[in-house]
Formats: sequence, C-alpha cells, structure tokens
Amino acid sequence: MATILLADDDAAVRDLVKRALSSEGHTVHVTQDGLEALDYLAGNAATVDLLVTDVDMPQLDGISLAEKALVLRPGLALVLMSGFSDQLDRAARLRVRRLLSLEKPFTLEQIKQVVRSALT
Repeated sequence: MATILLADDDAAVRDLVKRALSSEGHTVHVTQDGLEALDYLAGNAATVDLLVTDVDMPQLDGISLAEKALVLRPGLALVLMSGFSDQLDRAARLRVRRLLSLEKPFTLEQIKQVVRSALT
C-alpha cells in the first residue's frame, strides 16, 4: 500500500478522504493547507508516493504546492481536487507523468478509484 500526503483546508473533506484511503490500506498523512504539506514534504519527500491536494487553498494553493512538491520528489503521483473545473485547467502546465483530477463533491468510491488509478 501507499503513503499518501493529503492537503485540504476543509476538515470535512480531509476526514472523508482519510477514511476512504485508510480503508484501502494506505497510510494517510493529513495537512490543513499547502504550507503545512510543503513543510511535511521537505522532511519526508522520499516516503510519499502520492500527493492528494485541494486546488483552492489560502496561502499556497494546490497547483503551486504540486509544482514545489515535484521539485522535492520528481515523479510524485498527484491527485488534484477542486469544486471549480476551471481551476483544474491550470494543472495542464505541470510536468508530471501521473496526474489525475477529481471534481468536488465526490463520493468515497470516486476518491478510492482515482487514487487506485494514480498509483498504477
């Protein structure tokens, strides 16, 4: 199973995603925003298999977080979540082999499926 870093400023989404992915056997490290996630990555990048992040967060948004995360861990798999489909268009500039997106709201089964796809 994978080690997943989750970054979302919405507590309800964090709880939902953590429950869904933990039930699949993954280890999920939860952060409340992009800065906290980047701080975690700075010391643990080699152990993270997948970054699941909200796109719209204060201070450091999910696209900027993804760009910085890829510097620390090239080849990192990414799942971007957003309630606004136009925000996901910004992800096109990311140079990443494994990038998937998920529009909010989503179900437990949808997040599990997207993560399975991102990890294969």
